[in-house]
Amino acid sequence: MLDYFWLWSEMIVRWVHVIAGVAWIGSSFYFIALDLSLKPGKELPKEANGQAWQVHGGGFYNMVKYLVAPKKMPEELTWFKWEAYSTWISGMALMSLVYYGSASLYMIDLEVLDITQLQAVFLSLGGIVIGWIIYDGLCRSPLGKNDLILALAGLVFLVLLSFIYTQVFSHRGAFMQMGVTIGTMMVANVAMVIIPGQKKVVQALKAGDDPNPIYGVRGKQRSLHNNYLTLPVIFVMIGGHYPIIFATEYSWLILGLILIIGALIRHFFNTKHKGLPAPYWTWLVASILTVCSVLLSYAGAPNNNVYEVSNLKMTKEEIHKTAVELVIERCSSCHAREPLWEGLAFAPKGIHLETEEEVLKMANEIYWQSAASWAMPPGNIIWLEDEERVLLSEWHASLKKN
Repeated sequence: MLDYFWLWSEMIVRWVHVIAGVAWIGSSFYFIALDLSLKPGKELPKEANGQAWQVHGGGFYNMVKYLVAPKKMPEELTWFKWEAYSTWISGMALMSLVYYGSASLYMIDLEVLDITQLQAVFLSLGGIVIGWIIYDGLCRSPLGKNDLILALAGLVFLVLLSFIYTQVFSHRGAFMQMGVTIGTMMVANVAMVIIPGQKKVVQALKAGDDPNPIYGVRGKQRSLHNNYLTLPVIFVMIGGHYPIIFATEYSWLILGLILIIGALIRHFFNTKHKGLPAPYWTWLVASILTVCSVLLSYAGAPNNNVYEVSNLKMTKEEIHKTAVELVIERCSSCHAREPLWEGLAFAPKGIHLETEEEVLKMANEIYWQSAASWAMPPGNIIWLEDEERVLLSEWHASLKKN
């Protein structure tokens, strides 16, 4: 019964995380679009930076932005922060339930680094904190005065960090670790830069003082960073379900390209929101980089060509028999009606691999998880050898020919 509560808890936390993320992403996209679409107006007060007229839901809205602050504090003020906070809290709860709670399965690969579950968790948390400190330091350094140079420095840093993670965690663990690290940078922008700055502006208004405009400048910069990082973070959330993305040798480079692709897409829409000619070239570059990502995914797959198929010296029937026996022997400890692996109450995704019929039914998935990538077994905990991955690849190819 306890296992049911555990799985339901995981599902509910994941649900909350998606809901909160949608709310945060929606407000981020909206306010960046609003900010870029502001137009001057003669009827506006001198403190105003611009206005935008909008229509939605059967009504008209007149949005006015004050670059620093209005002359006096309004009676009611809506803060946009809990969307970010709840996204991070639910995300870390999900990370704890799924990855930290089963670190031996999802975070550790003994062929990469021989560490304990506790060490994996502390390394993960340490990486998240260090990632924020370095990113925040870059923003506060002289590089922060030039948005383009800061963006390039940030890209290099994130790609380097992604590579370092692949030298510490399993393929899946390293990929998700980057998602959590970038997500933490984004929410820390809100919690430690944007909101504190806005609070100081409000305090100055209440005290009758002139607010310092630097808080608005810093807040806008970090908000723009969050806007450009949103699409790559969503990609990591989705990409964690596709082994050819995260379980390849060049997953860190793929993530670097996705950071650029996401930025290009946001640049296209942000430019349109600003009323400037649409930079359609961004779609061409993004398409080329997407093709490069596909090629990296293929090139970074397990090197099944190291062993020629002829070296297997097996007939088609022998390959089939050996492959099925291999899958049942190695995979049924988890993918069984009564899993033997400690901590598993149910077979992952409800997939059973205990009979030849069940193995044949999942042949395509077995190929993508264990022959075309290193996704399975997780962390290679059962030591699937290169020759065995070759065997599974050849077995899958023979089935397709039938």
